Amino acid sequence: MEVRIRLQKVGKSAKKKYNYRIVAISRMSARQSRNLDILGHYDPAKQPAVVVINREKLDKWLQRGARMTDTVRTLVKKHVK
Repeated sequence: MEVRIRLQKVGKSAKKKYNYRIVAISRMSARQSRNLDILGHYDPAKQPAVVVINREKLDKWLQRGARMTDTVRTLVKKHVK
C-alpha cells in the first residue's frame, strides 16, 4: 500500500472557510475518505497562515516510505524548522 501525506479539507463549505488537516492516507483513497493518521493542520484564512505539524509523526511516516504531495512539501519547507 502506497501512502501519501496530503491535505484533507474540513470546515464550512457555505462560507468558503476551509481548514485542512495534514494526514497520512492511502494513495488510492478519495480526499474525504478515512485517513491512517492525522499529522497536523493548516488554516490559510488567518493572517499569517497557521500551520501546525507533529514532526515526530511526520518523520515516522516518511521512514515508512510515505511520500508528500507538492503542497504539503511546500508547507513543511516554509513552516517546519
